[in-house]
Amino acid sequence: MTLIVRALKINVLISIFIFLKSILLSAQEKCYFPPCKIVPSENQVNYQQMEVIGFIHFTITTFYNKEWGYGDEDPKRFNPIKIDVEQWVKIAQAGGLKELILTAKHHDGFCLWPSKFTEHSIKNSPYKGGMGDLVKEFVDACRKYNIKVGLYLSPWDRNHKDYGKPEYIEYYKNQLIELLSNYGTISEIWFDGANGGDGYYGGSNEKRVIGDDYYPWEEIFTIVRSLQPNCMIFSDAGPDIRWVGNENGHCGDTFWSTIDRTKLKIGAADTKYLNTGEPDGNKWIVGECDVSIRPGWFFHSSENGKVKSSTEIVDLYYQSVGKNGVLLINIPPDSLGLINKKDSSNLFGFKTIIDETFKNNLIKGSIVSTSSSFSDEKCFAASNVVDESSDSFWAAKAGTNYAIIEIEMKDSAMFNRFLIQEPIRFGQRISEFEVSAFVNNEWRILSSATTVGYKRLLKFETTTSKKIRIIIKNSISTPAISNVGLYLEFQ
Repeated sequence: MTLIVRALKINVLISIFIFLKSILLSAQEKCYFPPCKIVPSENQVNYQQMEVIGFIHFTITTFYNKEWGYGDEDPKRFNPIKIDVEQWVKIAQAGGLKELILTAKHHDGFCLWPSKFTEHSIKNSPYKGGMGDLVKEFVDACRKYNIKVGLYLSPWDRNHKDYGKPEYIEYYKNQLIELLSNYGTISEIWFDGANGGDGYYGGSNEKRVIGDDYYPWEEIFTIVRSLQPNCMIFSDAGPDIRWVGNENGHCGDTFWSTIDRTKLKIGAADTKYLNTGEPDGNKWIVGECDVSIRPGWFFHSSENGKVKSSTEIVDLYYQSVGKNGVLLINIPPDSLGLINKKDSSNLFGFKTIIDETFKNNLIKGSIVSTSSSFSDEKCFAASNVVDESSDSFWAAKAGTNYAIIEIEMKDSAMFNRFLIQEPIRFGQRISEFEVSAFVNNEWRILSSATTVGYKRLLKFETTTSKKIRIIIKNSISTPAISNVGLYLEFQ
């Protein structure tokens, strides 16, 4: 009898479990939102959420007061006698940078690690008696202060005698393997398109022109994936992060993360196309907007009076992060091995302005009404746009590409900055929208724009109102919004 009772109890528990599971599955199906055909990977979403990262241009070129080394520089000139790599990282952290990329090797071919494949490296410099390894110091410092690590390995090498021949490709692969095998987790590897031209080339002192197919890029990407599966790869053609076609820190006014990768070629991509992308692109490639805090990428004392101000960097933030990109800002150390006080001070000022401006969302928790909603309001409630959560979102009725959202605050407020975000894990959708405020009993347009993506920031004259309206005029798929914000710029 006891066994029968026990069996009955087990059956009841199983039935309850199946019932609860069916309810859960039903809820999940009810909350299902169809993604676009092209969506970002989880790593790409996380990458974009960093928003601002940093570049460290520092090599033997710094000691020659040059922008690009020729390849004939003497390793004995490399001797940063007051270098403090932790200073670089602490400045980056205090300035709000989430990752730092070091020029492990620039076009001059000089290696900041003791590569066993060349003599043109730190091992033949006076630095630490030839026993130094700046890549290791850099990696260790970044990990100590919780900054992600990126490395730049220039494909062009103006020092190597075999550049332009098959032998150099093997050399390049070997150096890539060294960097990705000996320094722990690398978050980003940076490849650029400055390939071929005049150089030292082991004493030949000549110009070498390479063909479009010289670098076996897909093979190189495979090496990266095999050694560092989660490492993000940057180049003109991605595959994870792409150049935006300029070194001014600007995305296009219309900027799609989707782009047709078959139209891209490292070193020969259409810069205008890189700066816009396209809604029908076959690949999601995050846009990275690189720019230096100084006119040059390497430190020159003559540029100490030309360092970008805090407000200029803030403007770059709006032109990059505020247009669906990531801002990559270069802060180059001097020949002593230190970042200039002017550079760090202006970077800190930038972070203060951004933090203070966006710390208080004036419409958080306000009343929201919409012209339509997708399926179950519990899943895609209009109020989700003002909860400041990246996990929740509102979506319009399935199959529509137009919608109106009205937000009413408890009291009137002054504002001059607007934020809107899409839930990009489901793709990028909005292609045209406008924002209005209800002023003197009428709707007054504050600003209009095209794409949104991860984040769109708009500036306009200071306005006082308690109601705003967002009209999504066009969308390539059912529009969805994760967050909306109103702010008053910090002065």
